Amino acid sequence: MFERFTQDARTAVVQAQELARELHADRIGTQHLLAGAVRTEGSAASRALASLGIRPADVDAAVRRRSSTGLDADALAALGIDLEAVRARAERLFGVGALDRPAPGRGGRRGTHVPFDTTAKKLLETTLREAVAAGHRRIDTGHLLLAAVRLEDVPAHQVLLGLGLAPEEVRRAVRRAWAEPDDGPAGVLVG
Repeated sequence: MFERFTQDARTAVVQAQELARELHADRIGTQHLLAGAVRTEGSAASRALASLGIRPADVDAAVRRRSSTGLDADALAALGIDLEAVRARAERLFGVGALDRPAPGRGGRRGTHVPFDTTAKKLLETTLREAVAAGHRRIDTGHLLLAAVRLEDVPAHQVLLGLGLAPEEVRRAVRRAWAEPDDGPAGVLVG
């Protein structure tokens, strides 16, 4: 299937793997694929969400909030510690994702393969279905975004909802992004 991916879609998958590693995830999830798709500058997904007022940093932040950091906000709140205030200060002082990174000298998983989780595999299969339904030979980040809104039971869908996006408005935004000059997968029927 990856042979049908445009360069932007391939870059999105690489970005997803990098984000999964950065967040110390054991597997690449749909939320990582979503973030990778919008992190890819100029991609159909990034342009579609930008037209709806959503920046790549917004998606990144939403994905980071969903990732497990091992810090229990409720337990800390019981002790009078506001985790969001601590996170905001740490990110101001040390950069975005400071609480998500391993301590210096602790190593990490850099350079190792991170496999897709079951929902990410399902999303990737659905991107192919979206391309076929649109009559496209190639799969781009727009198809990844369409798959994320189609699959209601995956984390990427929840991230989009959390950003205040309705599935139909995302679908329209992807179609508009494809209609922009000099973009979009080849509009020839798969067959």
